[in-house]
Amino acid sequence: MTAKTDTEVLIGGKVYTLSGYESEEYLQKVALYINNKISEYNKIEGFRRQSMDTQAVLLELNIADDYFKAKKKYKSLEEEIAAKEKELYDIKHELIATQIKLESAEKALKAMQTVKRDNN
Repeated sequence: MTAKTDTEVLIGGKVYTLSGYESEEYLQKVALYINNKISEYNKIEGFRRQSMDTQAVLLELNIADDYFKAKKKYKSLEEEIAAKEKELYDIKHELIATQIKLESAEKALKAMQTVKRDNN
């Protein structure tokens, strides 16, 4: 099992210690994502006028929205991969069937050439 990682991150101008089984790099990446969201919303005047509690809820809702959109995209990509795998499976079987037909045709052609040679 991976060792637990403790790392200090800066979020919204405050230092937090994050703990987890992920790498320090990953935990920093999560903090960067949160900071980018805070920065993005702080550019909106109407957001800055809200109370800190309302700002926090709006950020949480936005992050949840990002999560559900990413989850939907992931599911869509999984379905697309499954469809492509089925298509590939079907093509492989079609190829095998065609190869079998080709081999049969080649054998029949050789047999006919042998009969023709024997008759001449």
